[in-house]
Formats: sequence, C-alpha cells, structure tokens
Amino acid sequence: MPETRPLTDLVAIPPVINVGLNAARQSTMLSLLGNPRNNYTDDCQAVEHPGLKRLIVLKDLGIFKVRGLAPAVDSLERVLGDIRVRAPHVHQALGSAGMLCARLVRGSATSISNHSWGTAIDLTLNGELDRRGDGKVQVGLTQISPIFNDHGWFWGAAFRTEDAMHFEAGDGMIRKWHADGLLGGAGGGTAPVDDLLTMGDRGPEVSTLQTRLNVFGAGLEVDGVFGTGTRAAVVAFQRSKGLTADGVVGPKTREALGF
Repeated sequence: MPETRPLTDLVAIPPVINVGLNAARQSTMLSLLGNPRNNYTDDCQAVEHPGLKRLIVLKDLGIFKVRGLAPAVDSLERVLGDIRVRAPHVHQALGSAGMLCARLVRGSATSISNHSWGTAIDLTLNGELDRRGDGKVQVGLTQISPIFNDHGWFWGAAFRTEDAMHFEAGDGMIRKWHADGLLGGAGGGTAPVDDLLTMGDRGPEVSTLQTRLNVFGAGLEVDGVFGTGTRAAVVAFQRSKGLTADGVVGPKTREALGF
C-alpha cells in the first residue's frame, strides 16, 4: 500500500540510500564532457562548450519539459515511466524546478554543479520544493528515490547539506555513457581512475576523507565538499607521508589515511 500521508510532509532521511552509487565526480565530468564554461557564479549562465552544447536537448516528458544532456534526458524519461507504474500517486504530483543550469554548487566557490552539464534535476511535489539543508525530506521523494537509484541516479539527500529535491546521474552512469559512445567525445578525455578524489568533488566520500584528515590534525569542517581547504590539507598530509603532494586522493593516499 502506498504511503497515505501527504506527499509534501517531511520525514527523516531513510537510513539506506544510494546503495552502490556515487555522485558523479568533477574529474569524471570534466574529462568526459568538458568544462561547460570558463567562469561560474551562483547564478545560472549559458553553456559555452561547443561539444557539450551539441548534446543538449529540449524534450517534453509529458508531465513537464526539460532541457539537459541527451542521454540524461533519455534516462530521466525511463525513470518517470517507471515511477508512473510503481508510484502513480507521486508521478501525478511531480514537477521540475530545472535541469540545465551552469553554476557553482550552492555555498561553494570551487565545485561546479552537475546541473551545469544538464545531468541533474530538481523536483517539486504539488508545486512545492523540498527545503535544502534542513535534514528532512518530503514523503514523496522517499518513495521515488529507490526508483531513481535503480536507474543509476544519485539522490542528493545523502549530501552533507541535505539536498533531497536533487537527483543526478551517478558517476557509473556517466562512465557507461562514455563507454557506449553517447557523449560524442565532448570532453576529449579518458575516464579517470575510479577511486580518485579531487578538488570540486562532493558527497559522502569527501566527508569520509575530511574526517580521516581530521584524525591527523587537519581541523577541517566536515561539509562533504572538496574545496581549497581540503586540498591544502591533503597536500600537507601527502608531504608528511612522503607521497606525491598533488592534492589528489588516489590509492596511496587512501591507504595512508586508512580509508
């Protein structure tokens, strides 16, 4: 039986979400799709990268229109079709607060939002947007998040600053699109090593990194965002351990940190 509470009622974040999924790393996005533009602010700006622009489409998905990266829009259409079957009461209440928007992650001066590539979407329920950062999520979002996860989409409720309105194509899905030739060589690069963490990344893995660095005296705020402070702490740690001090967390740095 479907949840009978109003879809916009607020509840705790489910204890288990995004199993086997990672948010798309910035290194993955830049390597495989290129940099959408040369500079960013907190406001939406136009995509400038010509190869990326060719992959942007506008499509009517029935309950709303979206503008985004072609394979992401196609995947989103399949997700919505699945929601229509598995959670029809939520499907009829869904709306979009936007997909393509070239800007920084809110509150960050370094992380590019995955909206910038058109691979993320913010959703409303009955016209209401879930409030970011309050640690609570709308009932309806808890009912469709497993469906998004089944299709390889990462739910933003797992970010350190909870962002439950937000769903984005996971790192594995971006890599698969590249392997399947769906990205048209937009970035001109090859997929980076899976377990690298670099400046601009965010999510639970970055929170774990910051927590481990703090064990060694870094004194970082555990905010899940790999910004300049986290990079400086990584460089300092690498130097202290005789590792290459490049600010990139790869296998050797992970091993030294114990995660």
